[in-house]
Amino acid sequence: MYSTCYVNAFQAQPDAGDWWEEHAPDLVLRDDDGTPVVDRDWGEILLDTSTPAKREQLAGIVGKWIDGCADAGYQAVEADNLDSDERSDGLLTADDNVAFGKLLAARAHAAGLALGQKNAASLARQGREAGFDFAVAEECGQYDECGEYADAYDDRVFVIEYRADGLAAACSEWGDRLSVVLRDLDVVPQGEAGYRRRTC
Repeated sequence: MYSTCYVNAFQAQPDAGDWWEEHAPDLVLRDDDGTPVVDRDWGEILLDTSTPAKREQLAGIVGKWIDGCADAGYQAVEADNLDSDERSDGLLTADDNVAFGKLLAARAHAAGLALGQKNAASLARQGREAGFDFAVAEECGQYDECGEYADAYDDRVFVIEYRADGLAAACSEWGDRLSVVLRDLDVVPQGEAGYRRRTC
């Protein structure tokens, strides 16, 4: 078993918007009208990684969560939404996020944790160069992206598929090299309705 702690590092959880507005409103990404920029698919506000100063402040906050993962006994942390720039209406760049990722990698390594990149296949090589240690790739078989992760992270790629055809594609090409699993989208516990788990 390899225990990995989830951290939404580049966006705020849907129920955390009020916390950010109260405690760090200047770190919320805002449009020209001052309205928070939101990932509409998930209802998550984006965090502002656009300047070195803001990245340092964000790293202080997210770094405490990373330290909490270490204190709880995890071996690694996965930092979600490295590709938030794609949902930023042009207000962020991939370089902004990769620079922030480099700070997170340093913090994770200082806490004795490996850092995982979550999705963002197009940034896999940049993520690896920034210090990420492995990748968690959702549906790379489905969308023919597993090779981009493998090129950057070798066999340190955890593939999660949600459809049978995605699993078949991932297993056919990558099953002898990468860890591939099919799960239900809600990731319900074993024994509960809707639970699915298959491997190559």
